[in-house]
Amino acid sequence: MTSKKHKLFNMAIILIPWFTLLFIGKRSFRRYSFAGMFIIVFEIINHLYGHKKKWWKFYDRPKSFLRDELPFSIGPYMPLSMWLLKFSYGNFKKYILLNVIADGLFAFVGMDILKKLKIIRLNKLTRFQFFLYIHYKAYLLYAVQYMFEKTRRFSLY
Repeated sequence: MTSKKHKLFNMAIILIPWFTLLFIGKRSFRRYSFAGMFIIVFEIINHLYGHKKKWWKFYDRPKSFLRDELPFSIGPYMPLSMWLLKFSYGNFKKYILLNVIADGLFAFVGMDILKKLKIIRLNKLTRFQFFLYIHYKAYLLYAVQYMFEKTRRFSLY
């Protein structure tokens, strides 16, 4: 049975990041939304794989991808990706630095907090492995945005 704490947590990780997109600006939203949507789909596939491999464990039972992993996929990934692209696209070093900070905070601090709240804990991954699992997607996101910008510029001529 899903705990009230878990339901509130799921609502918060979905609603709060999406609410912040009200402040990103219409132009930035249009510019970065394709890469953001791509990363959501890619992250869902990654979460399905991680779920199958039991890389993490959620405390509530019965286990449910829709209740457990999906809120992480549709909640913070697209908004955070769009904000990181807005603040750093065009400066790859800055982009990677911001991603290292965000991913590191989640892997090394956020996961400890989620474990103390009895939401989720790592099972078959160390925190460093988990950091690599979430960080490698930053390179893919940047490449997708780069290709999107290239094709958009090409289609304008």
